[in-house]
Amino acid sequence: MQTPWEYRYAHRMQRMGSSVIRELLKYSEQPDIISFAGGMPAPDVFPVKELQAACNTVLAEHGAQALQYSTTEGYRPLRELIARHTARYMVEVTPENILITSGSQQALDFIGRLFINRGDYIVVESPTYLGALQAWNAYGAQYIPIPMDEDGMLVDQLEEALRKGPKFIYVLPNFQNPSGATLSLERRKKVIELADKYGVPIVEDDPYGQLRYEGEHIPSLVHLDSKFRGYDGQCYSGNVIYMSTLSKLMAPGLRLAWVIAPIEVIRKLVIAKQAADLHTATFAQYVAFEVGKGGFMDDHVRFIKSVYRERRDVMLEMMDEMFPRAVRWTKPQGGMFLWGILPEHMDAAEVLKIALQRKVAFVPGGSFHATGGGENTMRINFSYARPEVIREGITRLGTTLKELLHEGKKVSTP
Repeated sequence: MQTPWEYRYAHRMQRMGSSVIRELLKYSEQPDIISFAGGMPAPDVFPVKELQAACNTVLAEHGAQALQYSTTEGYRPLRELIARHTARYMVEVTPENILITSGSQQALDFIGRLFINRGDYIVVESPTYLGALQAWNAYGAQYIPIPMDEDGMLVDQLEEALRKGPKFIYVLPNFQNPSGATLSLERRKKVIELADKYGVPIVEDDPYGQLRYEGEHIPSLVHLDSKFRGYDGQCYSGNVIYMSTLSKLMAPGLRLAWVIAPIEVIRKLVIAKQAADLHTATFAQYVAFEVGKGGFMDDHVRFIKSVYRERRDVMLEMMDEMFPRAVRWTKPQGGMFLWGILPEHMDAAEVLKIALQRKVAFVPGGSFHATGGGENTMRINFSYARPEVIREGITRLGTTLKELLHEGKKVSTP
């Protein structure tokens, strides 16, 4: 039965759908389901005591200001802290180059609002982050996907894509969501060179860059771009918009992220944010600054890395033991995800249906491919579950895959 509402939705809603990941998260709420589906940090690494103490301090010492409206750009001491931290890893910026957003998803939406006209092309990795596709589908974006391997985007295919005049290149260079791949230094430099040659900006999304468990740190694209341009350290005005977040390092419930960009871009993003929510929650910004200002986060990140490294290693060990040889998977040096590749004839969405009957969940990979494909792939999260749960979940999933790949054997269900 049709309702009057069906005739009132904006045309953009036709391109918007529910996130398969958000739908699968409901399974994580069921105590008997082992979920590798969400992109969630482990709740046992949240700095609850420090956040509680910070809340008390903020209310006691800055209550009137922390509970009031604030500037759209964000709490200046927090932006100054981010600028100082950023200088340790890439180019020097000022607080004027930084906008605090209500999570990275809001930043992606603002970038779409600022740059994308209906029909514009965006170069993306294939697979790429589903949240970016959701944000930009609303603005009518079209995508030029570039395949990946274990060293990230295949840059030898990038130049042809740039000849089509895309609005920007979107890349997650460190421990990519969903694949776990890291863009090599050589390829990063090539991306910078080609983007400059064709006059195409880069959007660098870096939520996992500090979560490296092995290997050497690779300079960010924004840093390499600044070196390429002979940046003098006075006023960042490069070709890269950089994004990061506190969701993976402090707590996702705070909904705190930031954009670093040339000042003229920040000014436009501020206008977009004023129309959306005026400013990010003042209290959350004060609390985050209080927790981060004394150097606590360095020790806390080391703790997170030790926890996630163990969980990654346990998952890889169990996959080696339990998965059939016909299945391949990535071995990420950091981050929160690895990427499974099933034989071409298998559909991960169909595998998931049976896996759920065995009380284990993952995300089928097809949703991460902007123009289709990838039906035989799967994203598996290792950060959320404890090691003993990972062992049991991978045993269930591996047993299911072995049965499905055994010719003529019917898969039994509970």
